[in-house]
Amino acid sequence: MLRELHLRHLRAVPFENLSIHLGEEIVLEEEHLLDKVVGARRGGFCYELNGVFGMLLAALGFDVVLLAARVYGDEGRLGIPYDHLALRVGTVDGGMWLADVGFGAHSHYPLAFEERGEQRDPGGVFRIVESGPDKAGVAGTDLDVLIDGKRQYRLETRPRVLGDFVAGAWWHSTSPVSHFARSMVCSLVTEDGGRTTLSGRTLTVTAPDGKREARELGSDEEVLTAYRERFGIALDHVPTVRGGTGRA
Repeated sequence: MLRELHLRHLRAVPFENLSIHLGEEIVLEEEHLLDKVVGARRGGFCYELNGVFGMLLAALGFDVVLLAARVYGDEGRLGIPYDHLALRVGTVDGGMWLADVGFGAHSHYPLAFEERGEQRDPGGVFRIVESGPDKAGVAGTDLDVLIDGKRQYRLETRPRVLGDFVAGAWWHSTSPVSHFARSMVCSLVTEDGGRTTLSGRTLTVTAPDGKREARELGSDEEVLTAYRERFGIALDHVPTVRGGTGRA
């Protein structure tokens, strides 16, 4: 059931940061997330998507723990604290899983949390490994999540609550160095295991084998139609990149 829910969420709820560029506040409260994702049929980024997915799983009886992560950037540098939100999910058979429907291009199915070998998935070859000592030489219990041999994010194992991520969401929404504040994205996994992505006015369709076809959408009507027909998002105007408005 967990595998099926994970995949269906990726196919139905877009990974998107349009709220930032539409001037909409990012509110990390359960009622607001339900109103946005379920009521308004929108998507969101990690805090929103994994937040609302965790609510669904908990309501169905899964044991859900929110975990904080820091994303690896250029030259292997780690991002800010509370950079990313992921889920550790316990199942009735004693299994423990890493569920993450809010990282954009990631695993289509949950990953076995305690497995340290390769885990093959339609999204790539994944590994969860002990991160080892940090740059200060302090050893901890953090884990690194790798895709095709490349480190994606460093995951803390301490349980968190949704409110812990408010500062991270604010930073990503306002900082001039945040890629979420500097660009727009809307993306969904397709039924065949590929992906459809609209970045600004560039529509990219990625096949399951990785082959990509991209084209520029000319008119505003084309863009609005793509949001509506490809992602189920009805907008009354095309959002424009606002850029960061706060201090890094």
